[in-house]
Amino acid sequence: MHLPKALPFTRPEFARRLAKVRAAMALADLDVLLVTDPSNMAWITGYDGWSFYVHQGVLVFPDADPIWWGRYMDGAGALRTVWMADDRIARYDDSYIQSTERHPMQDLAGRLGDLGLGAARIGLELENYYFSAKAWLVLRKSLPDAHFEDATALVNWQRTVKSDEELTYMRGAARISEKIIDGLVERVEPGVPKNEVVAEAYRDAIRGAEGHWGDYPAIVPLLPSGADASASHLTWDGKPFAMNEATFFEISGCVRRYHAPFCRTIYLGTPPDDIRHAEEALVEGIAAGLDAARAGNRACDIANALNATLARHGITRGARSGYPIGLSYPPDWGERTISIRPEDETVLEAGMTFHFMPGLWMENWGLEITESIVIRESGPPECLCDRPRMLFVK
Repeated sequence: MHLPKALPFTRPEFARRLAKVRAAMALADLDVLLVTDPSNMAWITGYDGWSFYVHQGVLVFPDADPIWWGRYMDGAGALRTVWMADDRIARYDDSYIQSTERHPMQDLAGRLGDLGLGAARIGLELENYYFSAKAWLVLRKSLPDAHFEDATALVNWQRTVKSDEELTYMRGAARISEKIIDGLVERVEPGVPKNEVVAEAYRDAIRGAEGHWGDYPAIVPLLPSGADASASHLTWDGKPFAMNEATFFEISGCVRRYHAPFCRTIYLGTPPDDIRHAEEALVEGIAAGLDAARAGNRACDIANALNATLARHGITRGARSGYPIGLSYPPDWGERTISIRPEDETVLEAGMTFHFMPGLWMENWGLEITESIVIRESGPPECLCDRPRMLFVK
């Protein structure tokens, strides 16, 4: 007899999600969907464990409860975290782990065959951090009569509009993000080693805020300084913060795997004119982008409003300026669907959530001021975090 589960969402919420996935499967004419992205696995079933370094997945069917499938020892975690009955947990033994003689996909293929799905139309998340080329080759060889379809992002697209339950966690994550940024502004000083500041940032992140305990974020803190800040994805080292350098901080609080990314930049000393000019342009551009982030507009409208403002200030940036956020596992807290860029004409809907992220990475410095937002039924979006939109100077 297992102890009662403490599911992160109500049963009706999980039923809503499963219905959306099944409807998308029907449109794609799929008999079964293999979900291997841990974010999608968690969104459908509630499964939560640090087991995504081995092969695992969720099988979704048109007319039966999903089956969680994974390593035998991780099945105990599935028993503790998924909403399905215990008999919907399928485990393979450790002889399949890092073996040169067998592969977990052989076990999965056998189970699909036993279910009468050896010749089924099977959807796979082919563009996925967690589904290897070897897995694809073995599965295809083991099910020669099956018809495989690329179902990349099929589940991701069902996640774009957040429920009230999801937004509660994201707002909690935002309180933690604010706490992390407040701590960084307080602690960053010339001569203080970066790793010591990151240690305190992690303390703030995990301790949580306003009754929300902190989960681990899908991305580690990013905080390059000076010329290193011309690169967008550097982490930290043991060097001390130095005068006359800007450091941007890209962080996120996390509650129940839900994120609210937040970036601010700290300058030690007197900022030069080019950075001050960029700050003015960026703050104005963010305001213009936020004004365009309304239900019924398109993702490209946000990007175009931002880019037009920056262009008036003589600044051109080539990167996209945002992406959808929500539930995620390493190595990325984005949802990998919509992009805030001129080419994306996706219509914005109330409940969509984005990291509006128009970072500037110049030749010898970088500047990040960002907002995580929720599209509202009417009017401009809700900014999840509430801190000054500015360059912090110390």
